[in-house]
Amino acid sequence: MDYDRNKALLLELQRAAGTGNDRCADCGEPGPEWASCKLGIFICLNCSGIHRNLPEISRVKSLRLDFWESNLIEFMRSHGNLWAKAKYEAKVPPYYYIPKSHDCMVLREQWIRAKYERGEFLDTRVCPDPCSAGSREGCLWKLGKVRRQFQKRQFLLSTREGVMKYYSKESRGPKAVISIETLNAMFQVEKIGHNHGLQITYITDGQTRNLFVYHESGKEIVDWFNAIRAARYHYLRITFPNVPEPELIPRITRNFVKEGYMEKTGPKQKEAFKDAFALGQVYLGRRDEGYEVRDDLPQKVCVKKKKPVITLVTPVREFVFICENDRRQKEWMDALNEVITQL
Repeated sequence: MDYDRNKALLLELQRAAGTGNDRCADCGEPGPEWASCKLGIFICLNCSGIHRNLPEISRVKSLRLDFWESNLIEFMRSHGNLWAKAKYEAKVPPYYYIPKSHDCMVLREQWIRAKYERGEFLDTRVCPDPCSAGSREGCLWKLGKVRRQFQKRQFLLSTREGVMKYYSKESRGPKAVISIETLNAMFQVEKIGHNHGLQITYITDGQTRNLFVYHESGKEIVDWFNAIRAARYHYLRITFPNVPEPELIPRITRNFVKEGYMEKTGPKQKEAFKDAFALGQVYLGRRDEGYEVRDDLPQKVCVKKKKPVITLVTPVREFVFICENDRRQKEWMDALNEVITQL
């Protein structure tokens, strides 16, 4: 039957080596089982949901469940993921964040809309990317420290000045002036409690500070994110002119491997364990450089609290932490071991 024959041909095309069809065209998820028969691309289930909201430019069909006419099979054969990448991703800026399957919905949706709906990366596009200058001005909703409510605040990002500022209605000058040198941004949807939640992190006076912001427009918050990345990219290119670009890109912004609280003792390992605000950073190196994570205490160190412990061994000193429970201890040990193993 044509139905069975066409399905077999389509699955063979999806698995063909060197076509790029064995991974989702938008997020890289392996083994996509859906396709856009208007765009000629193979996509995963999650990205197919986004494509369904773009009926004017995309039409989604299942590789296994839907009937495929012979002309659609030929269309997919003459197009495919590599063809689409060459067309729709021809001019993706080096600083632009390309989301993966594990990234939040707003990043994946705006990436798909930027490619196919707005044509932002087409080779024929004349207008420059609005984020490319690394400068931006506008309003974001920021979480207040005292009342823990979101309030509208004016933000200004300037590559020329090398800073990001934000203002409140009550203040004449900026409430904070953030150096691009320590600026970082990452999406934290669950923590912030909004689908467009963005966490901005920076260091001032040796302390790590956070701003939690969002915007109702998905495009607006992703544009802010990529404007911050553009500003960081320009800063890194100037600061490290001899570092190859592939090594600079991972330094633009970073996601936290693990975030949370543990109780910590002081450098003499005799001080009381306590929670604290961030007062500095601990550099993590490779295991062969003397870095190690243990689930026991150093010699001569006693803990009154009967809770799980972690000892982080560095060439300089040993850091001792107490975790809330066994699960938290395992999560932190796994995260720390992941870092020192991959470096």
